[in-house]
Amino acid sequence: MILYLAILFLFSTIGCVIAPNAAIMVVFRFLLGLAVGGASVIVPSYLAEMSPSDRRGMMVTRNELMIVTGQFLAYVCNAVIGNVFDDTGHVWRYMLVVATLPAIALWFGVAVLPESPRWLASKGRIADALKVLQTIRDDKTAQEEFKEIKANMQAEQRIDKITLKDLKVPWVKRIVLLGAIIGGVSQLVGINSIMYYGTQILESSGFGTKTALIANVANGLIAVIACIAGMYLIGKINRRKMLLSGLAGVTVVLIAIGISAFAAAGSSILPYLVLSLTVLYLAFFQGAIGPLSWLLMAEIFPVRMRGMGMGIAVLFLWLCNFIVGLFFPTLLSGIGLAGTFFLFALFGFLGIIFVAKNLPETRGLSLEQIEENFKMKA
Repeated sequence: MILYLAILFLFSTIGCVIAPNAAIMVVFRFLLGLAVGGASVIVPSYLAEMSPSDRRGMMVTRNELMIVTGQFLAYVCNAVIGNVFDDTGHVWRYMLVVATLPAIALWFGVAVLPESPRWLASKGRIADALKVLQTIRDDKTAQEEFKEIKANMQAEQRIDKITLKDLKVPWVKRIVLLGAIIGGVSQLVGINSIMYYGTQILESSGFGTKTALIANVANGLIAVIACIAGMYLIGKINRRKMLLSGLAGVTVVLIAIGISAFAAAGSSILPYLVLSLTVLYLAFFQGAIGPLSWLLMAEIFPVRMRGMGMGIAVLFLWLCNFIVGLFFPTLLSGIGLAGTFFLFALFGFLGIIFVAKNLPETRGLSLEQIEENFKMKA
């Protein structure tokens, strides 16, 4: 599936580059969105299924690290291209063509990876599953994990695959709702207003266009640094505590941005104040919420419902992402920078309440143990 998605990434990106008008651009952007959505479901699931329980946090959050690294590199490329070729009529085409390179790298990289041992076991290919485990674990660990997977699969053979009809089952409904709301809140706190519209936010606060392009690189850099720090902390701090700390941090910073935009409107220090606060916001988000959201969605769903569960959770995440991306410019012109960020802070506050009440701890547990805990607490 990832190999097919890599081809779709490449095809869609080339289509965007050569699009003769906005309508064609929208078509290829839609196809590109399908590739992004598919990868955001499959890649974290694959990483979770390949990882031992004590390293799952580090492995799955590398996906988020690569996302923010890609965004940072995009900001750097855009700043260079935008400043060097600003007089060129189609400078955006030069910016977009660079995105074909990661698509090619993805295809060649995934081509050498083994299949998930849990997926192989679910299809009855037990010997192949053990063979993969023995290549990515020491023999003792591989045998122990293989016994656990085999026992889980044998139990599941007596149970039909979970479908949408099973959402009435309390423990299934709880997991799906948990995944959907964690994914949604991670977007409704406004992260992609900064990642998508960082340049426009800085312009609206007082920076010129070229300066805003360069200053936006700082947002990309801190996102990478914070994500690396978050990957380290995930191995040291419980998931629940870390996510609550991240949500509290971004909520406070969002309120601070709103107050600053309201109190210092028109001031010469506002652009630098907004830049400093967005950097702090990204430190909290990418250091905790970003990597943990994908990690939790990848590890809370058992194998037989991972496709449906991850699909619903990530669908909800991208719907909220779409809403933020679509309406942010409207909110900015309608209620201003202050009002917009106060609204994001409200979602952060609601997220804190929900996580504190509903999220169990998953650190150090195998995927099979996490499933059993959800069933026991249903």
